[in-house]
Amino acid sequence: MDNELIYKIALTKIPNIGNVHAKSLMQVFKEPAQIFKASKSHLEKIEGIGSVRANSIKAFKDFEVCKKEMDFIQKHAIDALFFTDENYPKRLLNCYDSPILLYHKGNSNLNASKIISIVGTRNNSEYGKQICEKFIGELKLKDAIIVSGLAYGIDTIAHRASLNNDIETIGILAHGLDRIYPSANKQLAKEMIFKGGLLTEFTSGTNPDKQNFPNRNRITAGICDALVVIETSKKGGSLITAEIANDYNKDVFAFPGKVTDIKSEGCNKLIQLNKAHLINQANDLLEMMQWNEAKTISKKRSPQLFYDFNVEELEILEFFKQKVDWQIDELCMHSKMNNSKIATILLSLEMNGIIISLPGKIYRCLG
Repeated sequence: MDNELIYKIALTKIPNIGNVHAKSLMQVFKEPAQIFKASKSHLEKIEGIGSVRANSIKAFKDFEVCKKEMDFIQKHAIDALFFTDENYPKRLLNCYDSPILLYHKGNSNLNASKIISIVGTRNNSEYGKQICEKFIGELKLKDAIIVSGLAYGIDTIAHRASLNNDIETIGILAHGLDRIYPSANKQLAKEMIFKGGLLTEFTSGTNPDKQNFPNRNRITAGICDALVVIETSKKGGSLITAEIANDYNKDVFAFPGKVTDIKSEGCNKLIQLNKAHLINQANDLLEMMQWNEAKTISKKRSPQLFYDFNVEELEILEFFKQKVDWQIDELCMHSKMNNSKIATILLSLEMNGIIISLPGKIYRCLG
């Protein structure tokens, strides 16, 4: 068990310190424990912290609560993933407000090569059920994961259809891992742990309160390569998730419905406003995401034989000798260059046929 875990948990429980502030603190301190040991004057000087937040850090004393949470994690074989950990979902690192700490119960790879989030109404029609089951049944993808929110309706259908088609599926929760909401999905959740998992940023004892669901939705939007909306009204929560996904520069897709159908108003609106691609079947998404293997291979450029690399390009290419695929945020973490500099280098290498870009801001070397 990570001895620093108590301090990682504590960092999520300090009043006035959110995920953005916590990341600012971690840019200054190597370990979370050092944050609590720092002087008030030192903390005040950190950008975005100031005296109020510095006082909150120095006043924090609830370490016993954090110790109990660590015991709960250990007892139930839960993975606690800090945002600097190797197994933390790398796609979330592209989201400025992503959780600094996640709790994962299951056997899924949160950095699988293809992740699709599915959202929709809790009060689905038979049409929505059929569309969801057909879409998942048509997916013929290796190392793919279906993500949803374990709610009634489309979420439940998506998880069940995934299990039925031998596809891993992850439920993003708006509460702690000591309960399942809605309770009717307890058996489904148990099955998902063995073929996917459950993921949350909330500690045990956290109720599924209304204010937690927007936080849950941003994880659903941020963890995926593509977000698919299946039935939602014009004021449905799925629209909020779609908006977040657009803000995160994710690819958003929606199934259209009858213009007279209230349950399809939201999907039709997303398509009308060019906030979602219209799809009729799974292959539409596969084509747009370039996930059909034959199509992807045909689009590869032949690398230039006599390309003169500069020092920075050679430095980045050294990473590709360690493994074939890298996400841009991984390269930022391992190199001394900033995000914009690496993006410029990657674009140059891509234009010269040395690497190719894949969904999820992943880059692959062709050499």
